[in-house]
Amino acid sequence: MRLCEFSRKEVINASDCRCLGNVCDLEFDECSGQICAMIIKGPPKWFHLVGCDTEYVIDWKKIVRIGPDVILVDICAEKCLHKL
Repeated sequence: MRLCEFSRKEVINASDCRCLGNVCDLEFDECSGQICAMIIKGPPKWFHLVGCDTEYVIDWKKIVRIGPDVILVDICAEKCLHKL
């Protein structure tokens, strides 16, 4: 699977069935070359009019399933949300 195909899939949190968004970046381990985490833009501020200043950093091990349209993850969303 290519990154462009991966980034088109919606990321859904299996614990609360909430859509987190789309993958915007991946984090790699420099030594091993393995993917460590996927990065998703956080929720927008002010009624979706202004950009976001947060992002979800989801550990690769938290991915439950990668399907044809969605990526299921099992996370506590508040713990994965980081300020930029």
